[in-house]
Amino acid sequence: MLAQKGEAQGFDWRRLAGSMRGATGPLIGLILLCLYLSFATDKFLSVRNFLNILDQITVLGIMAVGMTWVILIGGIDLAVGSVMALAMMVLGWLNVTMGVPMGIAIPLALASAAVNGLIAGVLITRFNVPAFIATLAMMSITRGLANMITDGQQIIGFPAWFNTMAIVRYGGYLTLTVALMLAVFAIALIYQRYRHGGRVLYAIGGNPEVARLAGINVRRATVLVYVVCSFLAGLSGMVLAARLDSVQPSSGMSYELDAIAAVVIGGTSLSGGTGGVGGTIIGVLIIGVLRNGLNLLSVSPFMQQVIIGAVIVLAVMAETWKKRSR
Repeated sequence: MLAQKGEAQGFDWRRLAGSMRGATGPLIGLILLCLYLSFATDKFLSVRNFLNILDQITVLGIMAVGMTWVILIGGIDLAVGSVMALAMMVLGWLNVTMGVPMGIAIPLALASAAVNGLIAGVLITRFNVPAFIATLAMMSITRGLANMITDGQQIIGFPAWFNTMAIVRYGGYLTLTVALMLAVFAIALIYQRYRHGGRVLYAIGGNPEVARLAGINVRRATVLVYVVCSFLAGLSGMVLAARLDSVQPSSGMSYELDAIAAVVIGGTSLSGGTGGVGGTIIGVLIIGVLRNGLNLLSVSPFMQQVIIGAVIVLAVMAETWKKRSR
């Protein structure tokens, strides 16, 4: 009774903070990384640099939320980078080539992204195609479609207000694209922690058969997760299009790997059932801070790839060690 009364009066912020509990290790790692970079370079510890980091992680941050839920149910989505490119090309073709207003072009572009997730989800749940194979196939198909729209050519010429969403800092701090990312984070955290659908993700990831016997429609939930993941990939494409003020079919290359890396670094298990969006937020920040710091230290992009790969390996090793210690 008391618990129900407390929930009726408002959010229990202690419960919301509990969604970050599994990310203690990554959070400590993020703090140590920031401390090191603060001493290693005098340009890191500044408000302007932190705002730049937020701008740089908007695309990855939005995409990683959807990837978190896919991995949380024990799946994988290799198509998100290609889906992002397809959504961007649909947006450019509709708005610039066909003259469709942005108010219509953006929803249609997002819908085209969501359809890819629907197809992948149906392949996985109805035809028992492994998630790796289904999304690998969709990665190739969507990349091909993105190139077919303009025969591999980029599109430029969006309305001026669209680009200002990513460059104008309102109040001197946040762009609209960063505000969008923060809103996605907040909604995802609240949904995962307080809604029945959020708890369903953990049940499916823990044991799909037990979840089915408990009355959960595992097939429907799985399809919805892939649809949301693709939708958020499309939304991240809208953000990238605003930042670049152009679209091209080669966009999104390797973004699926970055998204998976952020999720894994944030503590979500690749086998499903443990982790969450709270840890992914920290994982995204670690990647953003690490890349920003390496750039400030004038480390070559090739070496940056090696370092980030090593961080991913360490994160997986830490997860394995925790499982064995239990």
